[in-house]
Amino acid sequence: MDRVTSKDGTSIAYDRLGRGPAVILVGGGLDDGSENAPLVPELAEHFTVYNYARRGRGDSGDTLPYAVEREIEDIEALIAEAGGSAHLYGVSSGGALALEATAAGVAVDRLAVYDVPYNLADDAPQRQREYLEGLQGLLAEGRRGDMLELFMRLAGSSEEDIAGARRSPMWPGLVDIAHTLAYDAACMGDGRPPTARLTRITRPTLVATGGVRADSQAGMGGLPSDFFARAADAIAASIPRAECRTIEGQSHVADPKVVAPVLERFFGQ
Repeated sequence: MDRVTSKDGTSIAYDRLGRGPAVILVGGGLDDGSENAPLVPELAEHFTVYNYARRGRGDSGDTLPYAVEREIEDIEALIAEAGGSAHLYGVSSGGALALEATAAGVAVDRLAVYDVPYNLADDAPQRQREYLEGLQGLLAEGRRGDMLELFMRLAGSSEEDIAGARRSPMWPGLVDIAHTLAYDAACMGDGRPPTARLTRITRPTLVATGGVRADSQAGMGGLPSDFFARAADAIAASIPRAECRTIEGQSHVADPKVVAPVLERFFGQ
């Protein structure tokens, strides 16, 4: 992996592949870059793709105390490395970070996000506040596995889902980066779309969702069926140059071979 140094001195690790305009992939919760990795070769035929490990994950450093502004600076450092401007593609809570970075004035050409999990329910701010406080308390006690359970419950997982995850060979690796769940919670703000900040985004923006109902997906049975679609509509309504797109047949973890042509058309305009 290559490395870039963020403004606060944190080392951010990334992979780069391809030629052409730069595209930076922003991963979501519990992702060290692995989830977006299959998308890299699909886009690399037309773009120079930067897939990085967000701070606190993988080979990237982690300078405390955490602040969303530091993650925005990480993206700025990557854009500088890419030549001064880039397209952004953010997935899930990584989409929220990409939105915040673009609203903050980072040099983004075009922005695309997928399945950003904003919650439009009336009690969303209270639930988000309780969730963040719970994460912080568990982290202080070193109970990272319980942090994962708390996250899974918020995402609509059943107790059976959680028990199965604990038995999975992937569980230890997730425990290693469970502390970053608090980082993603901070990126999500009060859990609702930050409409006032989103109006500052002047760049062309694609707000995409999968066509598979949230409540029919593994680990999301407790969510409303239109959870991601409602969030996408609210995001797009707040951004002057935004368009919504449903990618039919795709779940929260979308097939890179299906997503890549959508991004190629949008970023190539």
